[in-house]
Amino acid sequence: MCIRTVMTYASPVFAHAAPKALHRLQVIQNKFCRAATDAHWCVRNSILHRDLELPTISKYMKDASKRFFDIAGSHPNVLLRAAVGYRPPHPTHLVRRPRNVLTDPPDALTAAVESLNDVNDTHD
Repeated sequence: MCIRTVMTYASPVFAHAAPKALHRLQVIQNKFCRAATDAHWCVRNSILHRDLELPTISKYMKDASKRFFDIAGSHPNVLLRAAVGYRPPHPTHLVRRPRNVLTDPPDALTAAVESLNDVNDTHD
């Protein structure tokens, strides 16, 4: 079984977890990337993710949540469609719901990887 499968099981729901928990998963993924590539300690994690074409945990879970809500929105079960169709609360509201992950800004590592990918795309 792939380590990403284990780490991201039920990710549409797990994306609702505390940022500290997601950060811990990201640290584990970074360690695996570094060990798999035998990269030196001074190589940035964003470079590893870019070169491996591997999304960060945050980006992966955001994409998985988007796919989940897209599929659930067109599901034949009326109750499931009704549960998906809601407006997220105001950003300053204290109660977070799983769909909020779609509107959250990317974390620092994800933003760095995306900016590196954008730079590479403009140079191609």
